[in-house]
Amino acid sequence: MHGSHDGRRGARTGPVRAGAGAVAAAAAVLLLAGCFSDPDPGRDPGPSPARGATGRSPGGGDRYWVDPDGNAARQVAAYTRDGDRRGAALIERIARRPVGEWIGPDTPEAEARGLTEAAGKAGREALLVLYNIPHRDCGQFSRGGAADGNAYRAWLEGVARGIGDRRATVVLEPDALLHMVDGCTPRKFHEERYDLLKGAVERLGRQPGVRVYVDAGNAGWHTPDALFRPLRRAGIGAADGFAVNVSNFQTTRASTEFGKRLSAKVGGKPFVIDTSRNGNGPYRGGAPGDSWCNPPGRALGEAPTTDTGDGLVDAYLWIKRPGESDGDCRGGPKAGAWWPEYALGPASRL
Repeated sequence: MHGSHDGRRGARTGPVRAGAGAVAAAAAVLLLAGCFSDPDPGRDPGPSPARGATGRSPGGGDRYWVDPDGNAARQVAAYTRDGDRRGAALIERIARRPVGEWIGPDTPEAEARGLTEAAGKAGREALLVLYNIPHRDCGQFSRGGAADGNAYRAWLEGVARGIGDRRATVVLEPDALLHMVDGCTPRKFHEERYDLLKGAVERLGRQPGVRVYVDAGNAGWHTPDALFRPLRRAGIGAADGFAVNVSNFQTTRASTEFGKRLSAKVGGKPFVIDTSRNGNGPYRGGAPGDSWCNPPGRALGEAPTTDTGDGLVDAYLWIKRPGESDGDCRGGPKAGAWWPEYALGPASRL
């Protein structure tokens, strides 16, 4: 299982209460324009070679927009205001990177328009995550989603209208496919879900600036042999590719190998890898099932970039937003809520 997601844009909770001056300070840290760049590459080059870093400049990440008022930026502002230089420096490692913007359930058109317009003004592209499929997460930490198929189609139409002709990379419905493969989603919902996924690929594909990647699990959960037929039914043929390791911790190497094996079974489609929290790989301690929900000792992975050095790997992306909870386990807040104490852990392990 991926772990719980619910990384919606609106889930900005926790102790961060930055005033206008503090937010402005955070925005300055993020180079004012909200564009990803390393203001001082010598200070923080990103993951060390021991964590599997490429050693290249993360300039390939310049494609994607950074929200200067995201949870991490607000936390930097709060630490700066309180004189916590170490905390501010650590969280800045998250705040200055582009992360996935998870579209909420209530105002999809306005959210998608606001995000893509802000990205466009900065000369960048929005990275959006759609996570609203009916019967989402099988009643677990991120349960919810649209009320039914028609509600989902209406929500998706709002997203598409909001994007318009602007550029966006869309990661489509984490866990939706995999929960059918593992039997978590009751079989009576399968036909509708395949129809909704395929329809989403086709609808988003009509937007001229959109690239769509269908979620396809991770290297620790099922094999490509179990996934390629469901992925075909979900519309991978019309998509730009698929996404692996969303919200999970499998290493980039394992994810690349997994993705290539799956790609070979779906017509050579490229893929993207979520490297947001995989710097130390998966958690091996605790009881079965403990590895995915706020596991201790995890680390940030490769910085977001389209310069992966591999023709089948379109990008390393931070799809799950580091510092946001997987759910109310191990003392965490609800899924998707900002958790500054937990954020400090991965940010300190590069």
